This record gives sequence, C-alpha cells and structure tokens, in this order.
Amino acid sequence: MTPFAIAGVQMYVNALHPNTDGMLHRLDILMARFPWTQMVLFSELAPFGPLPKFAQPFHNDSLRQFQEAARKHNIWLIPGSMFERAEDGKIYNTSAVINPAGEIVASYRKMFPFRPYETEVEAGTEFCVFDVPGVGRFGLSICYDIWFPETTRQLTAQGVEVLLHPVLTGTADRDAELAIARATAAQFQCYVFDVNGLGAGGNGRSCVVDPSATVLHQSAGQEDMFPIEIDLDLVRRQRETGIKGLGQVLKSFRDRSVDFPVYDRTSGTDAYLNSLGALEMPRQGSRSGMNLRDTSVTGEQHLTMGPPFRDDDGTPPLAGTISTG
Repeated sequence: MTPFAIAGVQMYVNALHPNTDGMLHRLDILMARFPWTQMVLFSELAPFGPLPKFAQPFHNDSLRQFQEAARKHNIWLIPGSMFERAEDGKIYNTSAVINPAGEIVASYRKMFPFRPYETEVEAGTEFCVFDVPGVGRFGLSICYDIWFPETTRQLTAQGVEVLLHPVLTGTADRDAELAIARATAAQFQCYVFDVNGLGAGGNGRSCVVDPSATVLHQSAGQEDMFPIEIDLDLVRRQRETGIKGLGQVLKSFRDRSVDFPVYDRTSGTDAYLNSLGALEMPRQGSRSGMNLRDTSVTGEQHLTMGPPFRDDDGTPPLAGTISTG
C-alpha cells in the first residue's frame, strides 16, 4: 500500500476582496484537526476571486504567504489558481504547486478558458506533471480543461496517477461536470480530486473519485474540509489488471490499431466542426443550430433541428411549424 492524504477545501470566495487570509485561516484549522494531511487543494481562483481585473504577477505577496504556510505545516499546497498578469500584459488562469519546503516546484496555466465567456483570458500550452517523492505522480488541470479528455490523456500517458482539479462552477452544468469527473477517473484509471468553491467561487458539491469511478466523498452546498487518504497502489493494480478485473483501458489505448485523423488539422476529418459557426456569446432568441425555411404560400415557417434530411421522395419532412403571424 502507498497511502497519501489529500484534503480539499471548499470555501466561500469573495469576488471583490482578497480571500488569502481566509484561506490561511482555514488551512490552520484543517491542519489542527487533521494533522496527518499531506497535501491541500483549494478551488479555482480562490485567492482573488473570478474577476480578471484583480490579476497579479505570478510572484506576489499572497503566493509568498502560501509558501510560508506550506513550510509551516510541512505539506504540499496547491492554493487553487489566480489570474496571472504576465510581463507582456496577457492574463492567464494559473496554479502553483508548492512543496513542504515552501518551494514552487511547478505551475500550470489553464489550457481551455471558458470561451466565449472568459474572453480576457489567454490559453496556456504546457502540461503540469510533478512527482511526490516515494509516493507517485500528480497532474493538474483546471475546471473546463476536464471537458476535453485529451488533456487527461496527455497527463496519464506520462504516468499521472492523481488528477488535481480545482474548479469554479456556479452554473447549471455542475451535474454534467460531476459526471465527467467520474468518467475521467474510470477512463484513465486515476484518482480525481475535484474542488469547487462557494459564493463567487461556485456552488460547491466538490468530489473525490477513485480509479474505479467510486465516489469517495461528495460535498454539499456548505463549507467543507475533506481529507481523504488514497492508495496509489490501487491505481497501479487497476492499470495492470483492469477496473475490478475488467477493462484495461490504458493498455488498450496503447495497443490501438488506429490513429485518429481528427487530430491532424489538415486531414479534413473535422470539416463538420467548421460548420458550427463562430465561438461567440449566445444572443436572446438566437436561432443558431436551427434550419428555418420560409414557405410564402402557407405563411408559415417549418422548423427542423440539426442538419437537413429528406424523406424517401426527396422532399424535406415537416418536423414542426411555428407561426409567423
């Protein structure tokens, strides 16, 4: 058995004032209550909230405080993420990994900003993998990244056994995101620590999932600290023998008989995607994705969803009508 204790902190996040002091206070409480904790993960954008106007240089006073706290408590610390203003003025959503000596050993810029809403935020291009000596290999992704399985595919192909996933989700798609967290754990035979915030930081419902897609912890909609001891040998065992002795998905992918032309942008395989229109904010009453054809004889418009199709006689079917008055 290779045990390792990771705690998630689901806390209220203020949008207009820094949350650093609150994070450090909760960290002190967590370590007083659960001194066996070895790593702590906060939610996405917890230190300064969700507004890009509060972007900071990567090296800032708050990050130095987190480094001191990691050293004080002898823990690995990922203080969520924060909007980073780079030297060229661009803004990134960036996480830092701090080791028990208080050193920043890795950083990660979110690869998939939540377009078209996060228009001010640039996309990162580098993956984040780091080792905890004597324990195992860890990887970082942030919120929307997990919706793109290629990100986790890249990490687990490099041996990542635990996916650390800080999120800020306060919207109606949280159920879908939780389903994706479970699916990710099963597809890639890894632990998933999915930590959401509250208030301006999200609607909570953080979760921890093991490599067989079993939910080890599910928070509700209030503040929560949840230290979970995981076993990295479970990951290794299931990657060798399959989930519950069944699907050996990583080895099956390794031994695949096909490569996927969709990843070759010049192949033309993704031509359909180019028909979907621009990545832009939806508008009130938008008819995007609906095929409307005017029939001046009847004074009605006939509505069909998705790509047009035809009946056996070659004429488009009348899937429904909406009155034009």
